[in-house]
Amino acid sequence: MSASPERQVVEFEGHRLSLSHLDRLLFPASGHTKAQVLQYYAGIAPALLPYAVGRAASFVRAPEGPGGESWIAKTPPNGSPAWVPRVPVRHKDGVTEQVMIDSTAALIAMVNLGAYELHVPQWTAAAGPDAHDRLVLDLDPGAGVDLVVCCRVAERLRQLLADDGLTAFPVVSGAKGLHLYAPIAAVSGRTAGHYAKRLAGRMMSEHPGLVVVSMVRAERTGKVLIDWSQNASAKTTAAPYTVRLLPGRPGVAAPVTWEEVAGCRKPGDLAFGPEEVLERFAADGDLLAGLADEAVRAPLP
Repeated sequence: MSASPERQVVEFEGHRLSLSHLDRLLFPASGHTKAQVLQYYAGIAPALLPYAVGRAASFVRAPEGPGGESWIAKTPPNGSPAWVPRVPVRHKDGVTEQVMIDSTAALIAMVNLGAYELHVPQWTAAAGPDAHDRLVLDLDPGAGVDLVVCCRVAERLRQLLADDGLTAFPVVSGAKGLHLYAPIAAVSGRTAGHYAKRLAGRMMSEHPGLVVVSMVRAERTGKVLIDWSQNASAKTTAAPYTVRLLPGRPGVAAPVTWEEVAGCRKPGDLAFGPEEVLERFAADGDLLAGLADEAVRAPLP
């Protein structure tokens, strides 16, 4: 896919897509255009799709980039091709039809409509919300702390998870923090959330001056929030490899190694743009591949 014209018709997996506004500047500080973001997603799709296929997708839509209007979209964006799969999802206010990203073509179609940031739940539509197959812990630094502190918290959480027979995989959020995933035997969102909350509470008991589990912003200054609530069936997490809509430049939710986590000494050590993530994938493959390894999937204690 070339990236220079304002509009271009391309074919992905037998589907024709008319890509528009290709020269639109989305990230002024880095100079990234819509065409470059589309190129990133086309290149990273083989790595991203395993973490999105089969899961009801929601998006942060920002057609003009992060400097313009943005909103969370659960229903298919206007103009979504009819061949992009949908799935009914029950919410507290009723049932909504949501997109499932099952192919590179579906991914590019959504990004072309300004759905630049992809979020998914920890359960698949086929198994349903009572069968979460991933545990997630979102480490979010409050004022006065940063990603480096999140890395230190993550290392201890890795040990606690291992003590419970679970294998943790780190993914920098692409914003300020760090996500930890663990493959688990299917449980309800309530069960996963209760376990994650207990684990976060244990960390807070060990390190009360460093960790907090409360969402109250005033209590988070100088501490890392362990957000356990993203294990609720109604919640979603930024999908691995998605672009994040940061002011001025695109971040990426990028898998990293535990060696990189241990070696992090400044936030920039683990901040990656789209081109860097593509280079890492080309050189090292998918660093998160173990998350789908049935040999390391384990039941919650």
